[in-house]
Amino acid sequence: MKSIVYVGMDVHKDSYTLCSYRQEFGEVFAIHKMTGEHQNILKYLARVREEVGYDCDFICGYEAGSLGFSLYHQLTDKGVKCIVIAPTSIPQEKRKRIKTDKRDAIRIAEALAFNTYKSVNMPTVEDEAVKEYIRMRCAQKRALKKIKQQILAFCTRHGKKFTDGRSNWTGIHLAWLSKLDFDNDLLKETLSEQLVSYYEAVNKLALFDKRIEAIAQSERYRDDVKRLLCFLGIRTHTALSLIVEVGDFKRFRNARHFAAYLGLVPGETSSGESIQRTGITKAGNSHLRRLMIEAAQCYSRGALGKKSKTLLLKQAGNNPRVIAYADKAIDRMRRKFYRLSFRTKRNIIVTAIARELACFAWGMMTASF
Repeated sequence: MKSIVYVGMDVHKDSYTLCSYRQEFGEVFAIHKMTGEHQNILKYLARVREEVGYDCDFICGYEAGSLGFSLYHQLTDKGVKCIVIAPTSIPQEKRKRIKTDKRDAIRIAEALAFNTYKSVNMPTVEDEAVKEYIRMRCAQKRALKKIKQQILAFCTRHGKKFTDGRSNWTGIHLAWLSKLDFDNDLLKETLSEQLVSYYEAVNKLALFDKRIEAIAQSERYRDDVKRLLCFLGIRTHTALSLIVEVGDFKRFRNARHFAAYLGLVPGETSSGESIQRTGITKAGNSHLRRLMIEAAQCYSRGALGKKSKTLLLKQAGNNPRVIAYADKAIDRMRRKFYRLSFRTKRNIIVTAIARELACFAWGMMTASF
């Protein structure tokens, strides 16, 4: 039986810090810092094998971060077993006063040896590409929001107030912006350039959404997206994000574990007989958590038992059991929103609805209904 050497890797964009750990001897050795190239890791493993003096297997691991899965693919292609670790799963020292790359590498190596970690889900190459595209779309959405804020702030600073309508960014509001007059020509040019940026961002976002719709209609994603669209508030890019970011929904034991993965469950500080609940943990996938909270906003509108034309169109063609399950979820969450609105702050209600929506989405994708 071959000996196993566990290699903890603290990785950054330009540098890697590696250390080896042998469980049978309980020793950490061969601590080394190198430039950020996977070929250097292969050379390191060869030197460690020579230092050990006999043939051994390596299990390497690093925490998920800015490198994504690129290092994982580079090592596995060379036949090296590699694990991408969820950063929040490794036990942390309380009141840690010294944090270095060397200590982090040792901590990762020991976690690999004693199995005190959780690995992240490894997406397929296709899922990874779709995930990156959707995240690019979300970044464009944030950029559009920033442009809107800049235009409104510009108008406020120069005493221009929109009073012809109830909402901003409608056709009336945009026509009002285009007709604004300033005494200074440079101010006119400034607003004109900001509006150009606005229209460019809107057009680009529309192109991204059109491309995402086409991806969602591919054979790989069509059926799953169609089921998730039965829920109120879930649009195509939200459904597709859930599918490609989560991967296999059945890897979660139940709906509560899935909600915990999204960081939508409350934390707890308990001691003895005292139990104190805190805010949501905000652990796990922040991108999906934000999408779930955005989707939950829709449950504050609409009458109980009634469906909009948009929702009816989204549900058309699905299995009656799927539609019935989604309708049950929508009714429950709407009632909960209206019931809590008399005694709880809106943000707390939205978060609670987002947690339930995530649980119902898990049930939909695992056919637990």
